[in-house]
Amino acid sequence: MREDTRTRIQEIALRLFTEQGYEATSLREIAEELGVTKAALYYHFKTKDDIVASLVDLRAAEVEELLDWARSQPKTPEMRRELLRRYADNLMRPRYLEVARFLERNQTALREQPKLVKMRDTMLALTAEMNEPGATAAERISRSLALFALHAGKWLTQESELSDEEITKASLEVAMRLLEP
Repeated sequence: MREDTRTRIQEIALRLFTEQGYEATSLREIAEELGVTKAALYYHFKTKDDIVASLVDLRAAEVEELLDWARSQPKTPEMRRELLRRYADNLMRPRYLEVARFLERNQTALREQPKLVKMRDTMLALTAEMNEPGATAAERISRSLALFALHAGKWLTQESELSDEEITKASLEVAMRLLEP
């Protein structure tokens, strides 16, 4: 039951942070929406920042797992293609878009959030793992853009009539083109 309440708090906070903004949402509002006292909310999360950290932790764990895998692989075209496929699969997981939308809409307020700083560092490390020693600047940039093309597809087609699967397939196709310029 404890985990259900924690998950509900995350869901409600995520929705309110996205709709109203991180700074404009209070713990009191989250508690009211959940139908509990602030004391009950404090049992799970002491601050709004703790809620954000818990949301980022979910996404960071997926990226760190992928980074560990990439570090164990030879830097080949096959590895880069598999890394993109795995990353695209991660982006299809439930709640990814909601967390990404929240983070994008609250960049200024969350710029120095320690978990997000670590997440940026992990993403930079992941892009570095896509390159063999001696890769040209153009290769490094193109391969980095391949990862971000997967994100761009999600954002650019939000209002589209395409299904999530169609968007992912098209984004992955574009990303694969960027891998080997």
